[in-house]
Amino acid sequence: MSLSLPFDSICIFFCSQVLLTWGLQELHANQETIVKISAAGQLMQCSAPVDILLLLDGSHSIGKGSFERSKHLAGKLCDALDISPERVRVGVIQFSSTPQLEFPLDLYLNKQEVKEKIKKIVFRGGSTDTGLVLKYVLRKGFPGGRNSSVPKILIVLSDGKSQGSVAMPAKQLKDRGTTVFAVGVKFPRWEELHTLASDPAEQHVLFAEHVADAANGLYSTLTSSAICSAVSPGCSIESHPCERKTLETVKELAGSYMCWKGSKRPNAVHTSLCPFYSWKKVLIKHPARCYRTTCPDPCDSQPCHNGGTCVPEGLESYRCVCPVGFGGDASCAPKLGLECSVDLLFLVDSSSGTTVEGFLRYKAFLKRFIQAVLSEDSPANVGVAQYSHDVQISVKAGEHKEVPALLRRVDAMFFSGRGTLTGKALRYVTQHGFKSAPAFADVHDHLPRVVVLLTDSEAQDPVVEAAKYARGRGLFLIGVGSELLRAELDDVTGNPEQTIVYSGSQDLFNKVPELQKKICSIDGHQGCQSQSLDLVFALDASSGVGRANFLQLRNLVSSTSLQFNVNRDVTQIGLVVYSTRARTAFALDAHVTRVALLQAINQVPFLSGSASMGRALLHIHDHVMTVPKGARPGVSKAVVVITAGGGTEDAIVPAQQLRSRGVSVFIIGIGAVRRDTLLRIAGSPSYLIHVSSYDDLHSYKDLIIERLCEEAKSPMNLCNPNPCMNEGMCVLRDGSYRCECPGWEGPHCESRILRGESSRSPVPPTNFPLQWNPSGLRQLNRAFRHSRRQAQLGH
Repeated sequence: MSLSLPFDSICIFFCSQVLLTWGLQELHANQETIVKISAAGQLMQCSAPVDILLLLDGSHSIGKGSFERSKHLAGKLCDALDISPERVRVGVIQFSSTPQLEFPLDLYLNKQEVKEKIKKIVFRGGSTDTGLVLKYVLRKGFPGGRNSSVPKILIVLSDGKSQGSVAMPAKQLKDRGTTVFAVGVKFPRWEELHTLASDPAEQHVLFAEHVADAANGLYSTLTSSAICSAVSPGCSIESHPCERKTLETVKELAGSYMCWKGSKRPNAVHTSLCPFYSWKKVLIKHPARCYRTTCPDPCDSQPCHNGGTCVPEGLESYRCVCPVGFGGDASCAPKLGLECSVDLLFLVDSSSGTTVEGFLRYKAFLKRFIQAVLSEDSPANVGVAQYSHDVQISVKAGEHKEVPALLRRVDAMFFSGRGTLTGKALRYVTQHGFKSAPAFADVHDHLPRVVVLLTDSEAQDPVVEAAKYARGRGLFLIGVGSELLRAELDDVTGNPEQTIVYSGSQDLFNKVPELQKKICSIDGHQGCQSQSLDLVFALDASSGVGRANFLQLRNLVSSTSLQFNVNRDVTQIGLVVYSTRARTAFALDAHVTRVALLQAINQVPFLSGSASMGRALLHIHDHVMTVPKGARPGVSKAVVVITAGGGTEDAIVPAQQLRSRGVSVFIIGIGAVRRDTLLRIAGSPSYLIHVSSYDDLHSYKDLIIERLCEEAKSPMNLCNPNPCMNEGMCVLRDGSYRCECPGWEGPHCESRILRGESSRSPVPPTNFPLQWNPSGLRQLNRAFRHSRRQAQLGH
């Protein structure tokens, strides 16, 4: 069977062959990986005393590119040989117009040395005189070879287009007992290669373009002829019918034309039809036998879990290519642990805008996330809900801890269709999505609540106010959706850092680690939530800031406050606003729950007027960060001033007074502020944070929290601020303190001594440690609050 190509298509054909060559090289690269795996495992190797001489065709008809492929195949053939001085020896001759001995059989004594030398052989060029190199071998034998008791194998790599006859010298070599393999290169002339090769030809004629086939064919023939013995019986080589192709130029009758011939009669001319011919490139297919290796596959048992792809490596080993989020062991176990303590609710859009396909994609993503990050001993509580026009809660957060049970509930979710009421859904899950909802009671040890919104369609109801409602009640919102919804998701989360966008299904699955990180970053400051801290925010509410920017300052205080465990015994937060004058929005001990605190922050008014940071710091020193106003002895204290840089000239001295009382002063400067002045107020570069614009404030929230948490962990002096009332003096003693208060009595000088009672014994020291511990601090605070109440009642 043949395929003729028109003469004017030959150029196109050869151009296509260039592209085919690139494709073959890429294919060979893949096949090379397979061969290397086999060689590395010593699976398919001829192991016996045998001398093998490689004849590399280096003529111009081969060309440099095909010559390099011949070298590549020669190296792969070496992988099938147990090369050593006692077993297989290999030598190489390059031939073209004349033979050139590249190295004899006894020069290199191991496989690596032989392969390295083959790589360095340089293309010579010239005519193809295969007969001459065969006569060279007949005359000189195998250079460096052993005696006649060792089998001789000749492997000729050529296109089979010799300038002279090869039949006679080839026959003489084979008559001497030499086994000849003929390996076709480029577009070989198969008839000549069959003449060169030993019988049967189908076992001794190979094709260099099929690297694995050629190596397997060599191995199969050598082992079947009892020349070699196999190293490993685990694999076998099977032959199968195939076709080998070549391109040949043939002469073909193209037609006839009128030609003039002479005549015997004078003055007469004879005419006739004469044939004319054309030369065409013909793609010829030759039936042949090809070879492939069959081995026991270690992937047959499907050892890779969670969607992993098994890749065999040798007879018994394999490796798993694992999806994102897996790979905790060799079988693709989950490697992302949700080791943070949160109540987590997934809110999945099942509206018509998301479509059935989008809903199923989110279900698959949700299952992948649960499998990748969740375990039965995870401290996180996970719930699932879906919404469209209405909301259906499949699992409340914390209702199921078993991963299989969660997966079954996700599988049971059905597409709803209808409208996309995202705002309604956010309000609903705020009230009903968690086990303790809707009360949101004042439970000091409740976990952060996180809602992950998965949506692909725009909300058809007001979503901004609903999101503010959810965030105002302590929910952390994370949005996941397509790039087209980025703006809406930013409005929902209130922070672009809590928005995840994806470009396609696979990209969505790749977001599993990012989502896990964002969820646990919400809980990332849990160490800070157990540290005691008295924290006062001072907000610049002057005209230089403006009403719109002031709202951004207020939002920053809200989102930052949510990262702390707000109650009497751990973190207390107060707020001061200032312009020309300073005003206490609420004192340190005014609010003891997050909900109450957030509501109070949202009610803080804008003042306008000029700014005076000095008056604000002095006001905090005298009327906020004091024991009568709720500051606790032995507790770390910090003031965070957020300013646009106005009215800072009078702030240096009040800031120094606060620091002298153990209060850290953090300055957050926005925009074009005078850094040198703010640095003097802060006292150290560690306490100064510069933000380029109001829009960038939320990007610095984590940094602010980190700095505050570091301050909260530092030890404090129990007498700073002075816990003693009525001008009593605090005295440190043996890890505790006591109050000396002439005319007064009680642990904190809270009660006046009546006449006739001056003989009472001195007040014993209050034995609380200088360095904070939770139980000691709580006892101290309760005792102190009791003393203050007694004083207020006039006891």
